[in-house]
Amino acid sequence: MSVNKLVGEMRTSFGKGAARKARAAGRTPAVIYGHGSEPRHITLPAHEVALVLRYKNAIIELTLNGKTETVLVKSASKDVVTQVIEHIDLVEIVKGERVHVEVPVHVVGESQSGTVIDLEHKTLKIEADATAIPEYLEVVFNKEGLGFHVTAGDIKLPAGVKLDLDSHELVASVVGTGAGASEEAEAAPAAPAEAAKAE
Repeated sequence: MSVNKLVGEMRTSFGKGAARKARAAGRTPAVIYGHGSEPRHITLPAHEVALVLRYKNAIIELTLNGKTETVLVKSASKDVVTQVIEHIDLVEIVKGERVHVEVPVHVVGESQSGTVIDLEHKTLKIEADATAIPEYLEVVFNKEGLGFHVTAGDIKLPAGVKLDLDSHELVASVVGTGAGASEEAEAAPAAPAEAAKAE
């Protein structure tokens, strides 16, 4: 996972009005949560923040008051209309620390013609070194047919990564297409009529 370098500024003004002024000046309000320490309120350059948030569980090498530390993006909130990032929460991390996070599931390959791949989990919870969180986990398909499935235990994990999920949990499977299901539904009512004729 790549590390992003940003320079933050401490916040001395709080409240909605102060946050609006910060965003108008091209800064995104943020809070850093540490290990037993008081939360720290800062602002970050909005453009750089938007680039960082393209990746889930982004790691930031943050320079603050001349000192550098490593933080993990825990969450972010956006304006539903403008999509402007209004606020982000950061968590201070130290080398060797392990964290519990969610990562996206990427499908590699495809199923047989006439079927589709159904994802039961679009993200998976994992435990990993805070500085080595994978960007995603892959579920691999190689033209498998109806009924083929992938469980949590089938997923290849990077070194040091553990799944926070039972190994038998279904992650993805090959199912029939909607058209096929519709055809089956239409054919089903014919059975009782045929039975009546036989009587």
